[in-house]
Amino acid sequence: MQNWYQLFPKNTGLSLYAWIIFCVLPFYFIFRSSTPVEIITGILMISLFFTTYRLSFIKKGWTVYVSIGIEMLISVGMTLYFGYVYFALFLAFYIGNIQNKAGFITLYVVNLATTVAAVTTGFIIESQSFLSQLPFIIISLIGVILLPFNIYNRMKQEKLENELEHANEKISQLIVFEERQRIARDLHDTLGQKLSLIGLKSDLAGKLIDKDPEKAKGEVRDINQTSRNALMEVRELVSTMKSAKLKDEILLVKQVAEAAEMDFSFNGDVNLSNTPLLVEHVLSMCLREAVTNVVKHSQAKGCHVWIEQNASEVSIGIQDNGVGSLNHNGFRNGNGILGMKERLEFVNGLLEIQTGDGTTLVIRVPNVIGHAKREGFV
Repeated sequence: MQNWYQLFPKNTGLSLYAWIIFCVLPFYFIFRSSTPVEIITGILMISLFFTTYRLSFIKKGWTVYVSIGIEMLISVGMTLYFGYVYFALFLAFYIGNIQNKAGFITLYVVNLATTVAAVTTGFIIESQSFLSQLPFIIISLIGVILLPFNIYNRMKQEKLENELEHANEKISQLIVFEERQRIARDLHDTLGQKLSLIGLKSDLAGKLIDKDPEKAKGEVRDINQTSRNALMEVRELVSTMKSAKLKDEILLVKQVAEAAEMDFSFNGDVNLSNTPLLVEHVLSMCLREAVTNVVKHSQAKGCHVWIEQNASEVSIGIQDNGVGSLNHNGFRNGNGILGMKERLEFVNGLLEIQTGDGTTLVIRVPNVIGHAKREGFV
C-alpha cells in the first residue's frame, strides 16, 4: 500500500496536473446545477469521497472494504446526478494497490461493473451531457479496465525488487561474516601451530639447557626462526591471504611432531594433480589442525600421515598411537574439529574419525576437476 497521505496516485502514466484536474472537475459539474440543494449535496459527496479515500490508505482489514464501498456509492451518485465519472479512476488506482489477489479481483470486478452500469444509466438519463464528454468517458473506462492491473503488477514488481535488495544485503552481510570467520580460522591455524611449536621447543630447551647446552642453543635458534616465520605468515595472510601448500605443510607438521618428541612418518605424493588451489589450501589447513590436535591431546609417541589421490578423490590420513582423544568431549566438539568440518564443507569434503589403537582422522575431498574432464566440461 502507498503512504496514507498519497492522495494523488504516482507512476500511473498520468501527470500530477491531470489528477489535480480530476479533483477540480467535480466542482464544475456541481456548480452548473441549478439548485442550491444539489450544490450542497455535491460538495458534501466530494468531501466525503476524498476523506474516505485518504483514510482508506491507513485502514486495515474489513474497514478497507467498507471505505471502498462508500467511495463506489459516491462515484455512482456523482455519475448519475452530476455526470462526473472520474472518481472511478481514483478507485481503480486504489484497487491496484491491494496485493491480496482475491480482494483485488473482487473489487476490480465490482468497480468495473458499477462504473459501466452508472455510465450506461447516465447515457439513458442525461444523454446530451454524457455525449459531450464521450471521449473522456471512454478514456476513463479504459483506465478503469487497465489501471488496476498496471498498478498491481508494478507494486508486485517493486515488492520483489525490495525483497531481492534485502536478500542481497543479507548475502553481503553473510559474506562479510564468513570472510571474518575464514580469516579467524586461518589466523588460528597459522598462529596456533607456530605458538604450539614455540612452546614445545621452549620446554625442550629448558630441559636441555643443563644437560646439553649446545642442543639447547639449537632449539632457541629454532624458536627464533619459528617466531619469524609466524610473523611473516601472518603478514602474508593479512595482505595477500596466501594459500598453503601441502609440501610446505608436511615439513611444518614434521617439525611440530619432532619438537613434541614424537616419531613422525609420511608416505604419499605431496604434489597433487588436477587439484584447485582452494582445495589444496583447505587440505593443508586441515592437516595442520589435525597434527596440532595429536600433539595437544593424544599423548601419542608416534604420528603417521599419508596422502592418496585417485580419479575420484583426494584423501589424507592422520594416525596416532595415543590414548584415544575421542574419549574427551572437548576433542570432538572443539574448535579445531569444528573448524576442519567447516572448511571441508566449502569443498564438499568429509572428515572421518576412527578409534581403536589410537585415533585416525581421514580427510576426503572429491576430485571435481577429474570428473569435469571426463565429462568434457574442461
